[in-house]
Amino acid sequence: MFKIFAFLARKPELSPEAFLDYYENHHVPLICSLVPSPPVYKRSYLKRDDPFGLPGDAVKFDVVTEQVFADRNALEAWLGALSAPGVAALVRADEDRFLDRSHYFAYATEERVTANDPPL
Repeated sequence: MFKIFAFLARKPELSPEAFLDYYENHHVPLICSLVPSPPVYKRSYLKRDDPFGLPGDAVKFDVVTEQVFADRNALEAWLGALSAPGVAALVRADEDRFLDRSHYFAYATEERVTANDPPL
């Protein structure tokens, strides 16, 4: 399994609620209409008011987007589809509406599972 984790930040003028709404109800459907969805495409939104983590202002992202692919070749094929003429411009224009690119970072990971308990 090959995973990509992207740490994304909202534009400063967007509230966390407006960011979540736009990402879930506009951007995700747009991406899924342009290219086939990866086997896993999920978002985990930061809970800034939760006392468990760092103070909300210390964290420079609002969501962790996880995408899972069978292997690197599958990821590269998906990225190639996103780079197709016309598609890349649509994606970039939409991301410019809600993402702060100055706080974007992403990592590729390869998963190793120690225990595979049933989901909670």
